[in-house]
Amino acid sequence: MTRRPRHVAIVVANLPAERDRRVIRESLSLEARGYGVTIIAPRGDRTLRTLPGSRNVRLRPYPLLLYGSGVLTFAVEFVWSFLCVAVRLAGEVLRGRAQAVQVCNPPDVYWPLALVFRLLRRPWVFDHHDLCPEILATRGGGTKGLAYRVLVLFEWLTLRTASAVVATNESFRDNALRRGVASRKVTVVRNGPSSGEIGPLVPVPGGRHRIVYLGVLGPQDHVEGAVLAAGELTRLRGRGDWRMTIAGDGESMPALTKLVAEHGLGDVVEFAGWLDGPAVDDLLRTATVAIQPDLPTRMNDLSTMAKTVEYLGRGVPVVAADLTETRRTAGDAAVYVPTGDPAEFAAALDALLDDPARRAEMGACGRQRFVERLAWEHQATAYLAVWDRLLGSPTGRRRVPFQRRQSISKSSEIHSGRRPE
Repeated sequence: MTRRPRHVAIVVANLPAERDRRVIRESLSLEARGYGVTIIAPRGDRTLRTLPGSRNVRLRPYPLLLYGSGVLTFAVEFVWSFLCVAVRLAGEVLRGRAQAVQVCNPPDVYWPLALVFRLLRRPWVFDHHDLCPEILATRGGGTKGLAYRVLVLFEWLTLRTASAVVATNESFRDNALRRGVASRKVTVVRNGPSSGEIGPLVPVPGGRHRIVYLGVLGPQDHVEGAVLAAGELTRLRGRGDWRMTIAGDGESMPALTKLVAEHGLGDVVEFAGWLDGPAVDDLLRTATVAIQPDLPTRMNDLSTMAKTVEYLGRGVPVVAADLTETRRTAGDAAVYVPTGDPAEFAAALDALLDDPARRAEMGACGRQRFVERLAWEHQATAYLAVWDRLLGSPTGRRRVPFQRRQSISKSSEIHSGRRPE
């Protein structure tokens, strides 16, 4: 008799499943390993019933009625998401699925459900995407108020009620340990593409240099810093031999387009919108330099930006603020500026555009770090080991799949990473 596959329900609250690149990779790796997978997430493409690129990863979307922009609206959004997730998880259990659950934050509100599943002796894994208290502080909420203290408490409860914690980097792992999680329960699984998602790295014909920003356009991402750096760069080297492409979408898009118009930068700054996986690859393989404008806040210092690994995988040199986890990821493949001021970014970009030898050296360093350490194949091994420990291997197979470029859905996003981006 064939053993029935173990089934994992993955909960995502802040993105449709087909746009969360980390969850896509996790789901495809689980499926290739022999696990059944269902993703519960906000509704995106209404025509989808299974995850694009998968054989049978089921999608169980729910309607998202309100997007939070303040403390009250965020609270309403989270309550609605909690109720929708609870109903769908109950349905999965009644249908004989969801032998285990993986919940991805933000938000950190699902710990009551974790208690229920732990009482049912079903594993509950927390995939720690973002530091929610630090997000609030970065968005202007500060660290003294009631909302911040509540988020700290919810983070503690989320970490402590989990059977296992998947951390996106060493700083997130250290955070879990400080919250009292046993080290044996915490596994680092970084963000980043697989080698199979990256096309051949061929030289791009001469022409204008292309500076690229890729990722979420939110307040905490400080993409306005990239726009203002473009303005500074026009004063350093003119407008003739370069363009900046901003690829992505988010709540800051209207403000960014207005900023470009106000500063008269429409001829040097272009918006590419939300790109699918192959289009992301095509864009980055034409990039001369990439910019990571995240400011040196506590959240950014402790977070790994998914876009950074995307840049390194294509051998694109990076200019970034000097952040702990960015240095751990990029090493010598990046130029680091002290404060993230637009003038600092512009000066570093100007110097790199005039130094092809240094760009080549940095690009080779980034590719080596990607191939040897950062590619999803390395991360998937650690990720699958968590599930094999909790549930046992469903098929005995040990293969970790290479994802083809076309296996990422048309509406996939490069997540910040932190998204994890």
